[in-house]
Amino acid sequence: MRPSSALNVASIFLLLAFIALGSAKKSGDVTELQIGVKYKPKTCDVQAHKGDSVKVHYRGKLTDCTPQTPQLRGVFLGWDQGILGMCLGEKRKLKIPSKLGGATLIFDTELVGVNGKTLNDGKSDESEL
Repeated sequence: MRPSSALNVASIFLLLAFIALGSAKKSGDVTELQIGVKYKPKTCDVQAHKGDSVKVHYRGKLTDCTPQTPQLRGVFLGWDQGILGMCLGEKRKLKIPSKLGGATLIFDTELVGVNGKTLNDGKSDESEL
């Protein structure tokens, strides 16, 4: 193979590798739990800790449309880690990898209650989800 042909082949290979990496990133697939803070209140008087009873508003989606049943144990593990330390009123994006949830799952979350304390009044909230 001539040097210029080898250079062209290498250039094409590198271009394809960058395209493949870009496609994987766009698909939303992740290998580890990712926690992104979308909004954090100025003050944080109430925080979620291990063992707390929390109330969360959320919206979830799969990164692709392949029919899969999420593994609830993995989803709960992702939520347990993703909500720890969250302030009342804080909003986070949780990306739970397929190795935990059976499929890559993305949740937009907002912590609205911790142990009966809510944003609205700071008093006990007896309602259940």
